[in-house]
Amino acid sequence: MPLTEICNAVYQDPRQRQLFKNIVYVGALAILLGIEPEVVEKLFGEQYKGKEKLLASNVQALHLGCDFARENLREPVGLQVRRADRVGERIFVDGNSAAALGCVYGGATVAAWYPITPSSSVAEAFQKYCTKFRVDASTGQHRFAIVQAEDELASIGMVVGAGWNGARAFTATSGPGISLMAEFIGLAYFAEIPVTLINVQRGGPSTGMPTRTQQADILACAYASHGDTKHVLLFPEDPHECFAHAAAALDLADRLQTPVFLMTDLDIGMNQRLCEPFAWDDSAAYDRGKVMSAEELEAGRDFGRYKDVDGDGIPWRTLPGTHPSKGSYFTRGTTRDAYARYSERGPDYIYNMERLLKKFATAATLVPQPVLRPAAEETSLGVLYFGSTSPSMHEALDALEARGTHLDAMRLRAFPFPHSVVEFIARHDKVFVVEQNRDAQMRSLLVNELDADPAKLIRVLHFDGTPITARFIVQAIDAHVHPTKEAA
Repeated sequence: MPLTEICNAVYQDPRQRQLFKNIVYVGALAILLGIEPEVVEKLFGEQYKGKEKLLASNVQALHLGCDFARENLREPVGLQVRRADRVGERIFVDGNSAAALGCVYGGATVAAWYPITPSSSVAEAFQKYCTKFRVDASTGQHRFAIVQAEDELASIGMVVGAGWNGARAFTATSGPGISLMAEFIGLAYFAEIPVTLINVQRGGPSTGMPTRTQQADILACAYASHGDTKHVLLFPEDPHECFAHAAAALDLADRLQTPVFLMTDLDIGMNQRLCEPFAWDDSAAYDRGKVMSAEELEAGRDFGRYKDVDGDGIPWRTLPGTHPSKGSYFTRGTTRDAYARYSERGPDYIYNMERLLKKFATAATLVPQPVLRPAAEETSLGVLYFGSTSPSMHEALDALEARGTHLDAMRLRAFPFPHSVVEFIARHDKVFVVEQNRDAQMRSLLVNELDADPAKLIRVLHFDGTPITARFIVQAIDAHVHPTKEAA
């Protein structure tokens, strides 16, 4: 199709000649696929609402493509679109917008970020929703702060500072940003400051594939920073869970006083999906965790910033300005005793490090729990999966069942892993671990954290940058379950 020739014949402006090629081929595709041009025109009207002067030229380009296709492209393409109304109660939304709205409902008032594909639209959507919901109607005062920082290091530093000061704060980034943020993440972990990080994963390493999807930052985030660190990771499967998990991440960060990662990816984050409508309980109170009040301090309650008084590993904290003379402490990234006093004594260091492990064990009881899908028949085979793999996994399970291969399935929704994951692995002879990276990062995490038998965990790895398909999963599992059939 001579796009350049068509545009040069109609448009004089060089920029229009280039840009309208896209619209011309949309018109041609509409004819080839059986989409009524009027439907596309309606979408244009929505896209250019408030910019009507741009509408006529786009519609003209659309019909240039339609006319060319009708006159010159008569070969069928094998795919036809037909009208259907199967949406029901579902909504159409992308994961980045959903996560941003979840941050609003979850009480975030501070966002600091640096643009990076594919996460930039999280902060942009957060600003849009804050402008709608976080502006005082009577005074016009903004009740939020959004800072586009000079780099990723500055953005995570701002978020750590805001979290220390008592604000609910988050940053949105992707793999390269996480690499740059590692030292500040370690500070937040060791100083025990609430921080939420939304990691919209893409292909790596280095610049990798900015416009492709992977689940390849699992280990980088689980153990981010030097030394012995472990972080809470949440794995939403769709925009609905992006909304719910973003709000939950802010609660968990406060409750656990630690960084919490929302691990989405380009597939969920930037692609529009049909999902369940968002739900929110307006009577629910934010979980701010163990924050000591001025009244408690005035009453003489003992305050040790890093002291475990409840047995769950989580200490009490105070916010700046709580009391004029009590409850203050020095926040540091160096070792200290239970009362935040500098100390390099071995017993003080061991106390803190073991308490952090105890807190991590507590986190396993608080994070979103796995979802189990039992097989139709008793089976010795299981499969673990997570995140954006979910839709293809459901389709694959149905296809495998139709072939007579039954698998119990468990969708992981968080790290640290609850005990139910240990039990699931124990009761199966083989457990397939489906993930979208080269090095089987989730499998490595299961082996490392649960002492799972590596021989029992079978890799199913997809990492070409495109979303995993049910066909790929079926073929990979079939090759292990029926090796002789595959060879034949």
